[in-house]
Amino acid sequence: MLKKLTQIGSSWGIIIPKATLEFLNINPVDDKVEFIVNENEIIIRKNKK
Repeated sequence: MLKKLTQIGSSWGIIIPKATLEFLNINPVDDKVEFIVNENEIIIRKNKK
């Protein structure tokens, strides 16, 4: 899936489709996500805590 960055104030973000959140069982209101930055990639995953 290719996505463009979206400017949000002075920051940048990516809109995650509802179907993707449902597939990953992520509730955007209650769950937190973890960002892992490697050399040339960002991994976003549901925080298990």
